[in-house]
Amino acid sequence: MAQQMTYSSKINKIRTFALILVFAGILIMYGGIMARRIEWLMLILFVLGVLMIVLSCVVYIWIGTLSLRAVPVICPNCEKPTKMLGRVDACMHCKEPLTLDKNLEGKEFDERYNNRKFREENK
Repeated sequence: MAQQMTYSSKINKIRTFALILVFAGILIMYGGIMARRIEWLMLILFVLGVLMIVLSCVVYIWIGTLSLRAVPVICPNCEKPTKMLGRVDACMHCKEPLTLDKNLEGKEFDERYNNRKFREENK
């Protein structure tokens, strides 16, 4: 039985990373509360947690600006609007592989097509 590949949208991957940063920062700060008897450790954990949350805010702002530049398309499978970053991407809703490049239609979906070096090697 062939294994079915599931793809995810680049925008959703980056948003998930930012969300993980938020929760990791909160957990690290919670560790700082647990270590309140050791003041230097508590301070380090709090600062680390706050830095992770600030980094997640930067990532959210960055993906927001990328999302504004993304090409809006209608998915041919689920017929819902989605956004594409790069030459190949996946639908945000149904994970359908999408491309705007006529040369890639019918080819096996590979996210490496967004890499210029990979495209030049496979011409």
